[in-house]
Amino acid sequence: MNIQKMMRQAQKMQEDLQRQLRTTKVEATAGGGMVTVVMNGVKEIQSITIDPEVVSADDVEMLQDLIVAAVSDAQRRADELVQQQMGGMMGGMNIPGLT
Repeated sequence: MNIQKMMRQAQKMQEDLQRQLRTTKVEATAGGGMVTVVMNGVKEIQSITIDPEVVSADDVEMLQDLIVAAVSDAQRRADELVQQQMGGMMGGMNIPGLT
């Protein structure tokens, strides 16, 4: 197999992965479900849902902490998703350092 063909194949695999990650969603919660974040595989936040019970002018700091925790967890899950997808795509190719 020549190097140009391998490069085209790798580029196509990367484009396919990006398309798939943009449409795949991960969900994370914090505070026992009080805050829910939905993010796609490229770490774009799709939605944030906040339980009205947690909204209090007296405790804005707690709400902020819950949002940060949920976003961080969603990012971690998106990273895991990318690793799984990359492992699946690269599983057939024995390229040192990529699998």
